[in-house]
Amino acid sequence: MKFPYAVMIAAVLVGAVSLDARAAAPSDARVQASIRKSYVFAHYLKNDEIKIVSRDGAVTLTGSVSAEYHRELANEAAAAQTGVKSVDDQLAVRAPAPSEGSDEWLSGKVKAALLFHRNVSALETTVVAKNGVVTLTGRADGPAEKDLATEYARAVDGVSSVDNEMTVAAPKKRTPAYERAIDDASVTAEVKVALLLHRSTSAVDTQVATTRGVVTLTGKATSMAEKDLTERIVSDIRGVKSVKNDLIVQ
Repeated sequence: MKFPYAVMIAAVLVGAVSLDARAAAPSDARVQASIRKSYVFAHYLKNDEIKIVSRDGAVTLTGSVSAEYHRELANEAAAAQTGVKSVDDQLAVRAPAPSEGSDEWLSGKVKAALLFHRNVSALETTVVAKNGVVTLTGRADGPAEKDLATEYARAVDGVSSVDNEMTVAAPKKRTPAYERAIDDASVTAEVKVALLLHRSTSAVDTQVATTRGVVTLTGKATSMAEKDLTERIVSDIRGVKSVKNDLIVQ
């Protein structure tokens, strides 16, 4: 049987498109390497034992992490990578994991919330929670940073009040490694987890996309105040250059 010329040309073009799509799609090895080299995995999750396997863009994460929010970070950082179609989270939190609602659990949430912001020294801040009251100790690079630490800690769901006993000292020089450029997938992951920890933002109704450090927010906000607050929180996340706030108030 002879095929009409037009049908043959169409078949060739379809085949060419399929080949181009396959050539453009990142290989599984490249997907795994991109996830492993991301800022989130190289910086926040470097001490966790995570195995990454990608098959046709379906990523499976196995192993263990030291905290629940590390699971969230790993999932979001993997999902935001180019070429990833889905993420199967099989990660376990290393025992003994604090029970939800406990003082240790709340301390971890506050520590995580501080960690993503560029204008607070989370690594030099000790967080202790007791019955909803959070005490912060350590050092701050000026009164403004101390006030921000109080604000971010107070905003975490479950915190009733904050006692900030941080010492104000002269600013320390940031190390280049700590302030290096952050990939877009990691920025997206930081933003999503930060909004999830905050009591006054609709994280489940907010979609986050990052391109060259510019974060675009879409979805719904319950009020103009929430929309403005979400933008302010995101603007201070490490790696964010600017925010395009397309949230719709409903």
